[in-house]
Amino acid sequence: MTPLYLAGPAVEPVGVPEMRAFLRLEHADEDALVGALLRAARLVVEATTRLVLIEQSWRIALARVPEDGVVRLPLAPILAVSEVRAFDAAGVASVVPAADWRLERRADPARIVLSGAALEAQDGIEIDLAAGFGTSAEAVPAPLVQAIRLLAAHWFENRGDGPPQTERASLPLDVAALIAPYRRLRMG
Repeated sequence: MTPLYLAGPAVEPVGVPEMRAFLRLEHADEDALVGALLRAARLVVEATTRLVLIEQSWRIALARVPEDGVVRLPLAPILAVSEVRAFDAAGVASVVPAADWRLERRADPARIVLSGAALEAQDGIEIDLAAGFGTSAEAVPAPLVQAIRLLAAHWFENRGDGPPQTERASLPLDVAALIAPYRRLRMG
């Protein structure tokens, strides 16, 4: 099961004007670079923690329904499930009634428990959902926002013009320390 990215966040956890102030930049000449670094830093924090920070739309597609009817969702936190579709043998989709599935947000990982008609899908299912802490930067935990700021600042100051790195690339220690409590570990 591979999550399919449908739509990204409407805002970033750290805006360009805020980051410009953090970097003590007095002009907007490098705003495009700052914006790109902020997006890249968010993506690195999301990949490292395995958490979605700002609301994003995703689709989970499964070729077949799990035997136990439980779909463990690879994204967190889950805000809402907008639709579950089942495919018949001809590949025709039909919307699964809400009575035939249940979202269990408190499970780790979050999961959808299928029942009734959803279990009869012959050619798999698709689940459209929204994941993230919320729609605004204020919804993101402060340590993760600070990690984005520090990582973007590190990249802004170190643009690859120094001596070649001899060690494997890693996160700066202060960034790693900020995100460590939020990392979702993968078991098995």
